[in-house]
Amino acid sequence: MATAQPFPTVKPTSRSYNPGTYPSTTFESLDGTKTHLRFGNKRVNATLQLSFANIPDAEAALILENYEDVNSSWDYVTFTSSDGVSGVSNSKEVNGQTNPASSLQSLVKEGGSSLKWRYSGPPSVTSTFNGRSNVSCSFVACLDSP
Repeated sequence: MATAQPFPTVKPTSRSYNPGTYPSTTFESLDGTKTHLRFGNKRVNATLQLSFANIPDAEAALILENYEDVNSSWDYVTFTSSDGVSGVSNSKEVNGQTNPASSLQSLVKEGGSSLKWRYSGPPSVTSTFNGRSNVSCSFVACLDSP
């Protein structure tokens, strides 16, 4: 059974998030009539890219170790405000009320859903100078069966 593996507490210098789409398909008949079918109420294929610029090699090694830990037993990655989602607001104001459940941080963390973050490929490490590296990681949110 897959278990959560926390991402190392390394703060990214940049982040790119795509919330994914709802699984659906469109059929078009010969007369041009279109029928759209939606297959669920959960988004799929959300992506997250994290970049780390000029971090110490020891922190780059932590990210590589996390990649190995997660993929050796097909676990998944979790993020907190001290790592992959650091710097993202944890609240959303609607009509003067603060609602942390619908914040950007909650969405990136896939809060309240059964989507699980997995590495979509190995991290890329580029040495910049002695003891420092640039690292980029890509993740995809997967809907696992219960």
